[in-house]
Amino acid sequence: MAMRREVEESEIRQHIDRIVKGIQDKDLEGLKQLYATDVVSFDVEPPLAHVGTAAKMKNWERVFTTFEDVTYEVRDLRLTVGDDVAFGHFFGRLSGTLKNGTATNGMWVRGTLCLRKIDGNWLIAHDQVSVPLDIATGKGMTDLQP
Repeated sequence: MAMRREVEESEIRQHIDRIVKGIQDKDLEGLKQLYATDVVSFDVEPPLAHVGTAAKMKNWERVFTTFEDVTYEVRDLRLTVGDDVAFGHFFGRLSGTLKNGTATNGMWVRGTLCLRKIDGNWLIAHDQVSVPLDIATGKGMTDLQP
């Protein structure tokens, strides 16, 4: 049982690596294959929920039209894996060179992933990205480091 969980966790970590590579390659078709068709994404941009792979891919498409070169970094990924569901949390940062030539280090965000095993493949069924909120000012705190 423990060995099986290790194999499943390894598969999910490879899945996350494919997401990072897909972002860096600006590969919308490749990224689409990594999400459940009914994915619900609570991203940092409005609206409150992006439902379905088409909506999720529009988020990545906006990133790809803004950046000439893009890098995505994942830190401190922690996973809990069951038979056909898993969840994880991490810190992520999107950075690179914008189309206008400006380099940006981006900002660190908090990420949460929920995955389902569908037809033998781990797919992201839900993700959430957020930044801490300064309650007094109502502004997101985008300068924090993990």
